[in-house]
Amino acid sequence: MSPQNSKKALDGGWGWTIVVASFMAQLLAYGSPQSVGVLYPEWLSAFQESKGMTAWVGSLVSGVGLIASPICSACVVNFGARPVTIFSGVMISGGLMLSAFAPSVHFLMFSYGIVVGLGCGLLYAATVTITCQYFDKRRGLALGIVTTGTSVGGFLYATAQNEFLELFGLEGCLLLIGSFALNIIACGGLMRPLHLPAYYLKQRAALVEKVEEKLRERPLVRESSIKKNLPVTDLLITIDTKDPLAYEKSFLSCSALVKLLKKKQKAYSDYFRLIAERLQDRVFVAMCVALFLYSLGAFPPLLFLEDVAQSEGLIEGISVIPLVSIIAMAAGVGKLLLGVVTDIHWMNSVYLYAFTLVGSGAALLVIPLTKSYVGLQVISAVLGFFSGNWSVTPYMTTKVVGMERLTEAYGILMFFGGFGIMLGPPVVGWFYDWMQSYDLAFYFSGTCVLLGGVLLLLSGMLCWDVNRDPEAKPDEECTDDCDKVAAVA
Repeated sequence: MSPQNSKKALDGGWGWTIVVASFMAQLLAYGSPQSVGVLYPEWLSAFQESKGMTAWVGSLVSGVGLIASPICSACVVNFGARPVTIFSGVMISGGLMLSAFAPSVHFLMFSYGIVVGLGCGLLYAATVTITCQYFDKRRGLALGIVTTGTSVGGFLYATAQNEFLELFGLEGCLLLIGSFALNIIACGGLMRPLHLPAYYLKQRAALVEKVEEKLRERPLVRESSIKKNLPVTDLLITIDTKDPLAYEKSFLSCSALVKLLKKKQKAYSDYFRLIAERLQDRVFVAMCVALFLYSLGAFPPLLFLEDVAQSEGLIEGISVIPLVSIIAMAAGVGKLLLGVVTDIHWMNSVYLYAFTLVGSGAALLVIPLTKSYVGLQVISAVLGFFSGNWSVTPYMTTKVVGMERLTEAYGILMFFGGFGIMLGPPVVGWFYDWMQSYDLAFYFSGTCVLLGGVLLLLSGMLCWDVNRDPEAKPDEECTDDCDKVAAVA
């Protein structure tokens, strides 16, 4: 597509089709992982494993995609959003259907946790990247609509999975959800690329180079046809003279390979050097620690609150509107409202993020004291709203490290967040297996999140104005660098 056509496509036109397709893709992909708390009690009764062991399934499906986000972004940059979305649809659907026939929790960790988790990570990177390419001035609105698909999917799938479990059992529920995920392939078909992916550009360059080499070799072919009439001794002489050339070509190819390896080694060393520089910033280190503690403590309620209500006798059977649905819808509202608040010119995004952590920590500490299902519903809404702070994270990172260093800084943050999500549910499950009560587990979770918020607040107060020019203009998005946007996604 020509540059003129790509400019016309920005902020409208086919871009809104991309938004709808990306919204639906995230809804279909993240619906089941966001409402995995509905499936958790069924897995407990089906496999008779400990709560800590079974919790690994829910933690892997959410944590693997975040930890593998650099790999997922590289796939989108090299192959494009459309192929990656279609491939992720096959992965998610296959993983869900395979989970219906899981003979053990360990197999479920692979099929539901790793396969579905990696598929969701690939799809998230692809949908966010293609949306960023199609929008410039309205990018914030477009991304807000697209990422809300995860919350809407969690709300709808929580109720749908409850009904499917009642009607068709655990196996039938997973098969139906997996068949729904096949529609992601149709969503990927609508993602018309604006820019050719890096892989196709490399292939085209290699093809052009090969054609040029063939054109250069044409005179040699004519000479070889003339030499067919020469005696055998003359032919042997010509073959001997070609051997040094072949040796020279092989030598040149080896030297080119060595140069390529040195170039890659230099790129990796520069990347790790930039990471080391980022980790010398106190505010950024506090952000990493705070995000780890928040993910460690705030994610388990998504998995355990339904089991808490049933084990404490606060509800009999299955609720019409599960607690997971309330968390998902409140999270969607929180993403939009917190994103709007972040755009206020006098608002400090670090303080805003720290406030959401303190509020989440206080809500978690209240869970053991709650003795009614209505109270758990209110706490679920509060936790869900504050979990919308994921929309604040990229903005806060840009303000702390600048747009030039956003790629590696955001990757480090997502690694810490994914690591915390993977550890949180098993730790809470082990607390229950040890104490036979969730009280100590939620006190631990609330303390971790509260500590992360206080730490970030103190570091922001001490270091926000250090090494910063008061007359510097706010960071502006680099709208033309699509590779950077893809890596950040």
